[in-house]
Amino acid sequence: MALIPEAEARNFETIYIGSKQGIEREMMTSQFPHTQYYAISSGKLRRYLSAENAKDLIRVQKGVLDALVILRREKPDVVFSKGGFVSVPVVIAAKILNIRTIIHESDVTPGLANKIALKFATKLYTTFQETLRYVPAAKADYIGSIIRPDLLTGEEAEGYKLTGFNRERKVILVMGGSLGSKLINDAVRKNLKRLLRDYQIIHITGKGLTDTSLNEEGYQQFEFVKEELPHLYAITDLIVSRAGANAIFEFLALKKPMLLIPLGLDQSRGDQIDNAKLFQQAGYAAVLDESHIEALPEKIEALDASQSDYITAMSRAGVSYTAATLLDKILQDIS
Repeated sequence: MALIPEAEARNFETIYIGSKQGIEREMMTSQFPHTQYYAISSGKLRRYLSAENAKDLIRVQKGVLDALVILRREKPDVVFSKGGFVSVPVVIAAKILNIRTIIHESDVTPGLANKIALKFATKLYTTFQETLRYVPAAKADYIGSIIRPDLLTGEEAEGYKLTGFNRERKVILVMGGSLGSKLINDAVRKNLKRLLRDYQIIHITGKGLTDTSLNEEGYQQFEFVKEELPHLYAITDLIVSRAGANAIFEFLALKKPMLLIPLGLDQSRGDQIDNAKLFQQAGYAAVLDESHIEALPEKIEALDASQSDYITAMSRAGVSYTAATLLDKILQDIS
């Protein structure tokens, strides 16, 4: 989403290959009407034995055939892949057709999809410097996280208009990832009266997860936000969130102190735990383990008390590539 506007500004034609279901299709078609969206078959990649593996292997093979048809017709100069299950068939198809492929790894340790894709790709770019320890040095470069420029241009006036909040009181933004988090939602609502004594709360709940029975002053729920997000960021003082790499680097770029509640090992491979740990060590974030979610109010209050320390640490963070310098690097690496 950061790269497409830059490519289009340079008169590149862009296409997007994604899943048949999921939020990405809605996001892409609404925000990039000039980018053709193609949906292909894909299967989940698992590290464990499951009866579903055989079915998903067939889906992946079907996805390769789907991608071959699309790539033969479109004849792209380069494929840029952000990982995920749907990307593997595309990268394999690109290799078959001798199309250069750049893949990007958001998390500290590469996910299974990118581990497979790396065998077929031209180059891997990493968000974290530490990721270079886990991949072949000759095939990888650290570039940081690419932040969408529009996220840095939010207007406070618009944010207050969207929420109806008081300018004199601090604002907490709560978000649980693209699909929302029941754990975080429940914890916020359980402690809502206490939190509202000192803060106003923007709660991005996830689709279908708002609670219409809650009509407290200073509490605004959104299922999902798109163009509103920069304006909500503009009035935010503190953030409570999962620890997905893309999101936390947005918070870092905006210098928003964050309380990270990473997905546990029962729901993930531990990538968010690694992300959160590195941000905590750098002084960018406080971390709350899911098993101690009852401590949410105290952790928010502690984050608030040290707000200036977190902002100072984030001000010392290195500068990542921009969309423009990223596109320059891609063109250099495929030449």
